[in-house]
Amino acid sequence: MGKIIAIANQKGGVGKTTTAINLASSLGVLEQKTLVVDADPQANSSSGLGIDPRDVSKSIYEVMIGSIEVEEAVVHTDVPNLDIIPAHIDLVGAELEMIDMDRREFMMKKVIEPLKNNYEFIIIDCAPSLGLITVNALTAADTVLIPVQCEYFALEGLGKLLNTIKIVQSNLNKTLGIEGILLTMYDHRLRLSNQVYEDVKIHFKELVFNTVIYRNVRLSEAPSFKKPVILYDAASKGASNYLTLAREVLTKNKKK
Repeated sequence: MGKIIAIANQKGGVGKTTTAINLASSLGVLEQKTLVVDADPQANSSSGLGIDPRDVSKSIYEVMIGSIEVEEAVVHTDVPNLDIIPAHIDLVGAELEMIDMDRREFMMKKVIEPLKNNYEFIIIDCAPSLGLITVNALTAADTVLIPVQCEYFALEGLGKLLNTIKIVQSNLNKTLGIEGILLTMYDHRLRLSNQVYEDVKIHFKELVFNTVIYRNVRLSEAPSFKKPVILYDAASKGASNYLTLAREVLTKNKKK
């Protein structure tokens, strides 16, 4: 039985999609059958794994509104053991279409739950908002992984996200846990990065991953080549960081 991890933070630019793509790819390389669900209308996870959203006709949107079966939307990627259910811009309209549906917060759970037997991990890349699609992702997930950028406003909005998680736990998904808080875009030369690291560690203690994602040019370049960093430059610091994170996730979940 696989585990569903939602990667969420309503604050943009924190490395959420970068983490979804590269953690999932690293898990695949480590021989864990993994699925990415792109739940962001910007479809950056889809393009980052080599899929042009303009060519997508079967996406998580069609699955959630019930026009196709979930298996029809699964696409294989160039990464070993990694599949994706892509997104496209129509997902923006899904929230409006779902607003009057019965049990609208459970639509994603209903379609993804049957896939848990096919994968070790299912990674949901959430939109940078706390709208209905993100609530659906949190309702479907076993845990949530929260990327936090090492910058001045790092903790801003984190309280709001944790409050949303508590509401989801109370009303929709009592077993939802926190996989961990991941510090991203870390630069050890900057006093600010080190201060943010210390602050987050003090506030959240064992919830913070030991792995830290460093600022890395190759990691930033990889999406423009439609590849995860491990295919773009396997020897880079970014690839090494995400492999280390994947191993930490596996150890935490006692998969290896």
